[in-house]
Amino acid sequence: MDTKYDGIVKDIKNQLANGDLLAGSKLPSVRQMSEKFSCSKNTVIKAYDELEKEHLIFSIPKSGYYVVNEFQRFDSRRTTIDFLSAGPDKNIMPYIDFQHCINQAIDTYKEELFTYSDQQGFYSLRVQLVKYLQSLQVFTKPERLFIVSGSQQALNLLVSMPFPNGKKNILIEQPTYFGFIESANLHSITTFGIDLSMDGIDFNRLEYIFRNNDIKFFYIVPRFQNPLGHSYTNKEKKRIVELAEKYDVYIVEDDFLGELDPNTKSDPLFSYNPSGRVIYIKSFSKIFLPGLRIATIVLPSKMSSHFSRYKFTADFNSSILSQGALEIYLKNGMFQSHIKKIKELYFGKMKHLQEACELFLPNNTLYTKPASGFYLTIYLPEHVAAKQIVQLLKEQHIFVDDASRMFLPEYKKENLIRLSISQVEDNQIHTGVEKLAHCITLIDSKRSATSQYKIQLL
Repeated sequence: MDTKYDGIVKDIKNQLANGDLLAGSKLPSVRQMSEKFSCSKNTVIKAYDELEKEHLIFSIPKSGYYVVNEFQRFDSRRTTIDFLSAGPDKNIMPYIDFQHCINQAIDTYKEELFTYSDQQGFYSLRVQLVKYLQSLQVFTKPERLFIVSGSQQALNLLVSMPFPNGKKNILIEQPTYFGFIESANLHSITTFGIDLSMDGIDFNRLEYIFRNNDIKFFYIVPRFQNPLGHSYTNKEKKRIVELAEKYDVYIVEDDFLGELDPNTKSDPLFSYNPSGRVIYIKSFSKIFLPGLRIATIVLPSKMSSHFSRYKFTADFNSSILSQGALEIYLKNGMFQSHIKKIKELYFGKMKHLQEACELFLPNNTLYTKPASGFYLTIYLPEHVAAKQIVQLLKEQHIFVDDASRMFLPEYKKENLIRLSISQVEDNQIHTGVEKLAHCITLIDSKRSATSQYKIQLL
């Protein structure tokens, strides 16, 4: 790093930390800093841009640079280790780049972004999405795409609306995404489950359920499943599609982390039946900006009119401003660059998490081993309850998720912990897992001692 550039950044941060610069304070001009540090104006601008990206300062055209807020001093006593949150890593969210796209979208489309739009979504965005989806082996056309306000809206609409097969019930993996279970419960839909492990599902059981239980659709997360992190092989995905075709069952494919797959030969379920048996959902919440509230769904043509009616009653159309900005972000190649960064980031974090689990977890504790993605699940010893671990760790400012809410009542397990690597700092992973392991050992040893005491009494 340029030492003068580094010196400018450090100097401003020191002034913020010491209270010499307060919220709203104007920084020295580029010329003044250039003279102070005997460097070029470009070096000063580069340093100021870096501070702006860190949201410590902001610029006003033709006026200068100003302090955003008082500098928050680091307090190690308040440090948290967050294995709970599942949004994108905050350090890699492309705020500045996307801000440029918003401004450009407004300049380009003007009133189009602030009026009612096509219910299927901004057409130019759908065109760009069709091009982007090709990189995921999803080949379709704009007329089959709907833009929705996040994948949760798409799932909720699919749960409630009728399907061409005339069937009523739903099948889900167990465990699975809690938001889908909530939608099914709220709409009072009969929902069946099928056990999922890192070894996959029982295909004989799947065929039996398809044949005998009036299944409208099978909701499936084919890659880096929430909460296990499981991914199906291409052979398994092809078999699932074949069975769905045989028994007239639709598949709702939630491919929310497909971009993170290190296996370039891995295909979505959609690729095995692009004509309409598989409904494909692609969200931008986990891999990009959750607040954007944008996802797309690829529907068979014969379902478009029904879906459009249900979407209209929900919100008429999704945010047009977000759609216009995303269209520009996709068109100019920024999104592909962003995907490359996050793919490397999450692959590395997942590797470190598994190394920590191997190093620290007790021998009687199992864990899943996904190739990438956000999620890894820990199977605690049977007599160790997840809620106890969650509470003990919370007291130490370490946050993990009890996966019991991700099961239907008849499948519920109370001894699964879900870890998400998306927002935990890389250098905190080993410390967090080591403390988690200590809590498991502590509860396990207490239970063992209690059991031994009861045996002695007998």
